[in-house]
Amino acid sequence: MFHFHVAPSGDDTWSGSAEQPFATLERARTAAREAAGDVVVHLRAGTHALARPFELTEADSGGDGHRIVYQAYGYGTAEQEEAVVSGGRPITGWQVRDGVWVADVGDLDTRQLYVDGRRASRAGIPGLPGTASATVTGYVTDSADPRAWRSPGDVEFVYRGIYPWTEARCGVSGVTADGASTVITMAQPAFGWAAELYNSTWEGQTSSGLGLPTRIENDAAFLSEPGTFVLDRSRPGRHVLLYLPRPGEDPEGTRVVAPVLETLLSAVGTRNVSFRGLVFADATWLRPSRPEGFLHYHGSGYYEGGGVETAFVGEGASVTYPAASASIPACVTFEDVAGVEIEGCRFTRLGASGLGVSGGVEVAVRGCDFDTLSGGGIAVSGGRDVTIEDNWVHDVGLEYRGSPGIAVSGALGCVVAQNEIADVPHCGIVVGSGEGARILRNLTVDTMRVLADGGGIYLSGAQGSSRDNGALVQGNVIEDTRTPYNFGLYTDYGASWVTVEGNVVLRADSTAVLEVAPPLENVVYRGNFWDADPVGHDSPPGGVTYEGNVTFKDEQELNAATAGIRSRAGLLRPRPGSRTPARG
Repeated sequence: MFHFHVAPSGDDTWSGSAEQPFATLERARTAAREAAGDVVVHLRAGTHALARPFELTEADSGGDGHRIVYQAYGYGTAEQEEAVVSGGRPITGWQVRDGVWVADVGDLDTRQLYVDGRRASRAGIPGLPGTASATVTGYVTDSADPRAWRSPGDVEFVYRGIYPWTEARCGVSGVTADGASTVITMAQPAFGWAAELYNSTWEGQTSSGLGLPTRIENDAAFLSEPGTFVLDRSRPGRHVLLYLPRPGEDPEGTRVVAPVLETLLSAVGTRNVSFRGLVFADATWLRPSRPEGFLHYHGSGYYEGGGVETAFVGEGASVTYPAASASIPACVTFEDVAGVEIEGCRFTRLGASGLGVSGGVEVAVRGCDFDTLSGGGIAVSGGRDVTIEDNWVHDVGLEYRGSPGIAVSGALGCVVAQNEIADVPHCGIVVGSGEGARILRNLTVDTMRVLADGGGIYLSGAQGSSRDNGALVQGNVIEDTRTPYNFGLYTDYGASWVTVEGNVVLRADSTAVLEVAPPLENVVYRGNFWDADPVGHDSPPGGVTYEGNVTFKDEQELNAATAGIRSRAGLLRPRPGSRTPARG
């Protein structure tokens, strides 16, 4: 077995031994390619700052039954070191002006900032001042306040609740005066695309376009709350970062990091590689800052033009949706890989989704933590025999609120088991069309905290072609699904060949819904436990079998009846920082 070491204080001209470590992952990758046999690359403590994404190809595979491992030094022992793979840039050279820290940052472009490891929010205000109305190209308001915005071209409008499950972002192009009124022109093509995308009819009411913003972000005029920041890009190549500190923060002793890279790790076609105990941190995603904006539709999907279609969701009710959509990318990606393990890693301070797996076969994500993410935690698209097990996903979707904790679509035989998803703005686990999904013994808590029409666990589309290769949702516990208009355990939009068995749902707006459009087909709800009757339980539609389910109105009785299920759901390992022992 070959052992190589990488340290922030190393040198790429050295041997890569423990005493003479390499400085970069690229140099270790070259050494691993040249070795014939099992390889372990040990990352020593500290921040491994990337100048560019770390890329692996088929040439970086373990061959002839061998494996290549990248891991934190001492992984799995009490001496394990914290090795951070970072795409960030420390910000120094602060000047203090009227209590605001100001730094010239050249051509730096980012949407996030981290201060001593804490996420700083972009400065903002709750909506358009004055009496405002929409126009074909933007807005007009009787307030003069927008004329005082210092860099209007950097301002971004946020629109929560265009549809109950949607939150969009669109930039400003310019602000001008028109007599006593202020005219705000929005960036194109985003504003025009939004007029195409968002059109609905519900209970006799119709709506079109974005409507008025619910929040406005990123101008120095908005810097009033300590712990917030603004990036002023009004002078190309001479950008200025402004930060309003919290009490006790000192520009000399505070570490401020701006994420720069959009991708930290990309593996394409790689075989038999493992990543263990690493921290992936400090990446951004700049696409929403472009004139195309971020026209969110559902989950991690957003609109890039190309036309819309109409879904009829009841008599006289309809919504338009993208004919095709893109997905929020991940900052760590695996494409068409095989035999890859991601174990005991942490994904944090990332400006998109954490981990993306597309295609490939036999990929395992185990024992990882996902937190402080602008997008979702884990996204699986396609592939076969992917296992997502024993992961803790929490405090995600901080910027793109529709993002699920774990999302699976188009996969064959994907297993999502023993995970805990908590404190997320929309769905905990989402499963789109695929075959043979197994959603087993997960715990979701405090889901749907911001947007509506979803659940702790949500399935839609065909899940197979028979009971043998359909989806099984079993032994999950779904607690505290927060927003009004949610369904704790939700089979939706033409879900078929699904067995929902032995789950526990409590404290949801509605525990489940059995009648949807397009209708459910070959869906079985059996032996589940609720604290309220599901919508449609008394007259299930033809495509639904509803048998042996029990509703307890008293929570103590429910807890007593489901103690076994509850004890087996959630993490196998102790939650980080907890003294709870691992499960046997």
